[in-house]
Amino acid sequence: MKLLDLLRMSSSNLWKRKVRTVLTVLGVVIGVASIVVMVSLGLGLSRSMIEQYESYGSLTQIEVNEPWNSEDSEEKRLDDKLVKEIESLEYVESVHPVLQFSALAKYGNYEGYLQIRGMAKEVFEDMDIKIGEGRLPGEDDKLTFFYGNQVLQNFYNPKASNPYSDTPDIDLMHDPIFIIFDQDAYYQSMYPPEEGQPAVKAPKKYMIETCGVEAPNEEDSWSPNGWYTYCDMEQLMPQLKKIFKNKVIPGQPQTKTGKPYKEIFYNQILVNVDSMEHVMEIQNQLTEWGYEAYSNAEWLESSMQSLGYVQAVLGGIGAVSLFVAAIGITNTMMMSIYERTKEIGVMKVLGCDLRNIRSLFLLEAGFIGFIGGVIGLILSFLISFVINRIAGSANQGIISGGVGGISYIPLWLVLLSLVFAILVGMIAGFFPARRAMKLSPLAAIRNE
Repeated sequence: MKLLDLLRMSSSNLWKRKVRTVLTVLGVVIGVASIVVMVSLGLGLSRSMIEQYESYGSLTQIEVNEPWNSEDSEEKRLDDKLVKEIESLEYVESVHPVLQFSALAKYGNYEGYLQIRGMAKEVFEDMDIKIGEGRLPGEDDKLTFFYGNQVLQNFYNPKASNPYSDTPDIDLMHDPIFIIFDQDAYYQSMYPPEEGQPAVKAPKKYMIETCGVEAPNEEDSWSPNGWYTYCDMEQLMPQLKKIFKNKVIPGQPQTKTGKPYKEIFYNQILVNVDSMEHVMEIQNQLTEWGYEAYSNAEWLESSMQSLGYVQAVLGGIGAVSLFVAAIGITNTMMMSIYERTKEIGVMKVLGCDLRNIRSLFLLEAGFIGFIGGVIGLILSFLISFVINRIAGSANQGIISGGVGGISYIPLWLVLLSLVFAILVGMIAGFFPARRAMKLSPLAAIRNE
């Protein structure tokens, strides 16, 4: 018997008993829809979590800092030697040192603290900073600043009754802003010296040209670069050496005698790894060397493990529904065999191959799984759409995770669920099909 004949016979036999077939298909629809929606919720939450961690910074980047406890005889400094050692590690794509410094900015009655981050100019190209005005640092012959879009929130009016009542109207790109690097001297100069001590001279104020400003965030979203003031590290270092000549630069270590080192050490080192799979390996290596190492992938891995349990529970709930549907398919096929005993006997007497008889019932069960799977997928997309609309309306896209939503159904889940539904149907119909094969032809013909 040809495959086309088997398909035609199996489909026609199903629709001879429409009510029973529809009820069995309905069980598969509920089972497929349940498992797809449950899995899609887990996938949507996972994708939203990944997008959230990506907004905090790269998932393949490791931040290296000096150890908190430096009781060892060997000081763990972040210097060029360490940069070269990290660059030699396998899976490391690039290493970028960071020189961080705090300064005071003044404009009129307003003042604010700047978190200055000096980096190599090549790094800024890879940071995906959206430029609102001007350009990125490193293209000038002198020290210039690039301000993040949240820097103005650090400004306040010390003379006002409520200093932080509002954000000052300052044009960071064009207004003249004075920078005070030596903050200790600035505040000490405001007070009379102690008895027998010389008066502290007010430090010099510098007017640093602005090279650019970050573009405002869309819908007031958070920016990982917004609170920082960026500059070229090669231009920042000589400026700090000149300002703090023969003095310890704030944030830099000092010798046992209280004198500054000739070398300026880095405050942080950014290590870019080739993929997320190797981030923890490199991070653990850096930790073994005695340094503090952090990465977003570390926190993401921990969160994904917790979320994995949630996904397993959600998938299990959907699987129970599909298991119940499989029992319904088995019951339907067994009833069909009892009702068609004589038909099976006639087919055997006429010389029909036993494998064809088995294939006939397996195809009927597979049809039930296929039809229920298709309708279940359509129902899943409708439920997913409703969930995303409700979540998006209630939380303005925060929970829905952007484009994908809280419920996300990828193409592989569609194909896998459809194949799974067909397999469940055929597995459920396997034992009834074997029973049909083993029926005695004479007993089947005599059956009323």
